[in-house]
Amino acid sequence: MFSSRFFLAPIRLVECPRDAMQGLSHFIPTAQKILYLNALLKCGFYSIDCASFVSPRAVPQMRDSAEVLAGCNHALLTGEDAPKLSVVVASHSGLKRALETPIVSTIGFPLSCSERFQQLNTKKSIAEALNELTE
Repeated sequence: MFSSRFFLAPIRLVECPRDAMQGLSHFIPTAQKILYLNALLKCGFYSIDCASFVSPRAVPQMRDSAEVLAGCNHALLTGEDAPKLSVVVASHSGLKRALETPIVSTIGFPLSCSERFQQLNTKKSIAEALNELTE
């Protein structure tokens, strides 16, 4: 798809279906998410940001993240060039759930430079979020 001769350094492609899915108002069935994730696992992405371990009240679309990750084809996650799976957490309980999921290789934490956006996104101030990160 992309020729490396145009780049001075290696480029790593990352896909983020989580971001698109979590904004949808209708719930995508778990089986459909699993099929989609398995298709993405075959595309050669370096990393796939595929799930969130957050409050199901805050982000209903991500309420089945554990089931989606459990249902993905784990055989596609082995080997040197296998994609890395990343998730987002916004609390200690989300972090615990992510750490209990062995196929997760990267955990993101939403931290904004905008106080308003931080409040809208996590219901915490920047100071509260930073404090939670250091605990």
